[in-house]
Amino acid sequence: MYKEVYSHKKKYVEMKYGSLILEKREYVYLKRILNISGYAENHETRKCLMKLSEELKTAHIVDEEEMPEDVIRFNTMVTVEVLNSGLQRTLQLVIPIERDLAKNKISVLTPMGSALIGYSKDDTIEWDFPNGTQKIRIVEVTQQETFSGIDMII
Repeated sequence: MYKEVYSHKKKYVEMKYGSLILEKREYVYLKRILNISGYAENHETRKCLMKLSEELKTAHIVDEEEMPEDVIRFNTMVTVEVLNSGLQRTLQLVIPIERDLAKNKISVLTPMGSALIGYSKDDTIEWDFPNGTQKIRIVEVTQQETFSGIDMII
C-alpha cells in the first residue's frame, strides 16, 4: 500500500497516498500565502517553501467531506519522530498568524511546516532542513477543529 516516490531533492521513503492530499480551500489559501511570502528572506527556508510549491503541482485536491482523517492539514496535531536521532515531538500546524512556538504551534511557512502539510500518519519523508537532511516519520495525526477563517484572511 505504501509507495516509494521520488521528487525534486526529496525522496519519499514511504507515502500512503502517493502524493500530497489537500482540502480545496486550504490548497487555495496555501498557494496564496506562498505567492505573497516571496518564499521568505532566509535562504534555507526559501528552499523548503520552493519544494512545497513544486509538490503542490502534483497534489491531490479534495472536498472537505473527502479529506482523509489521517492527513496533516491546518490545525492538525501531529507527532513526528526524527529517525536520525529518535527524537519525538508533537506540534500543531497552523496558518502563519497563529504560530506560537511556546505552544508548539508551527507555521506552514517554516521548514518543518512545509515538510509536513499534506502527508499522512505513518508516512516517512526525507527533507532538507536548514541543519541538514532529516528522515521524519509521522507517528500520530489528530484533527482539531478546521480553520474556518481561511477565506477571510486574504
